[in-house]
Amino acid sequence: MRRGLLLILCLLPLVAGAQSRFHRRVPHLPYAALERSRLTFPGDSTAFDAFLRRLDEVVVTGRGKIRMLHIGGSHVQAGTWTDQLRRNLLSLHYGIDGGRGLVFPYAAAGTNTPSSYQSRGWGSWSADRCLKPETRLGVTGMSLTATDSASVLVDLTPRERKFASPGYTFRSVDILGYGDMEPVLIYGRDTLRGHPEPGHWHFDLPHYCDYLRIGFRKPYGTFTLRGAYLDKSPDGLTLSEAGVNGASTVSWLKCEDWERDLRLLQPDLVIFSLGINDIQGEDFDPQAFEQRYNRLVREALRANPNAVFLFTTLTDSYFHRRGPNPHGVEASAAVIRLARKYNAAVWDQFTLMGGLGSVDAWAQDGLAQGDRIHFTAEGYTLFGDLLFNALMDRYSQVCR
Repeated sequence: MRRGLLLILCLLPLVAGAQSRFHRRVPHLPYAALERSRLTFPGDSTAFDAFLRRLDEVVVTGRGKIRMLHIGGSHVQAGTWTDQLRRNLLSLHYGIDGGRGLVFPYAAAGTNTPSSYQSRGWGSWSADRCLKPETRLGVTGMSLTATDSASVLVDLTPRERKFASPGYTFRSVDILGYGDMEPVLIYGRDTLRGHPEPGHWHFDLPHYCDYLRIGFRKPYGTFTLRGAYLDKSPDGLTLSEAGVNGASTVSWLKCEDWERDLRLLQPDLVIFSLGINDIQGEDFDPQAFEQRYNRLVREALRANPNAVFLFTTLTDSYFHRRGPNPHGVEASAAVIRLARKYNAAVWDQFTLMGGLGSVDAWAQDGLAQGDRIHFTAEGYTLFGDLLFNALMDRYSQVCR
């Protein structure tokens, strides 16, 4: 009897820690409700749990391919939130990096590049984004149009900074875009030509590379670049982000080739973090917001009928710096209704922050910026850790 009791007592720490052994340590925030940081399922969880079992196959064996995509506004374009989640996921098994995925040369468009890579541009470019598009846009929500011998560089080597990412490499490239000029990859004095496909150009590289320079074969025409997808191998895990500062659901619906680009990316999981820019207007209509959001989800399902979804509710924010934005409550409720409709997971970011008005405390603690809308690098890093922990809790329940 005593031997059996001793065995039970020895096993208890293993059982108690089963859901937390993957966790990243997060600080205690007395003003937040971090214990509410978990995935919930207003509808059925069967499809999402099946996705987690596929993820488990990659984590345990290193075989299989999982592609994820995070969609949003400036929270996502900043890159730190998604990159922290990416780094945590890749730490689950050495060597499961399946490639950096979707990138865009933001610096050439005169805006901030996500924190995990660098970009530059040469020559003459005209930039466009989905707030008021003048070109055909796709999954990145942005474009650059060249009319001369312009070129762009995307550098995946780590930055010298506190929140630097590990370096990423790739072996194949799909350049998203269209035009009269032929895109080429430039390596020193050498150029590599690709194979044209509908809506993109495909390149297979002779070796692994950690930077991408895109140029064009002349002598005439234009080319509109909408980004590039960097792949590595038939196996592994890839988490891409697509964020545009100021973008709302209205903006993303203006991206005519959003669905076509998603067919190329084929994300198994789409993380939707939309709405913060929808609620900044005086005439916010939660029903119209939900209908627009619903259209985006339907298009993603048409691109990949087997995709599953994870919705993050809105972060608490201020309305024009005047005080807490009450529309965040209504918009978050609409997100939860969509999750019920599509049997998706919900990560209730609004509640875990502490609810309406909680962004004040986050700002005072150095986690949110003074505008009470955006967050600091430390705040976005914390979101990446919290979302990872919530995902791992569900993963542990389903797969262990």
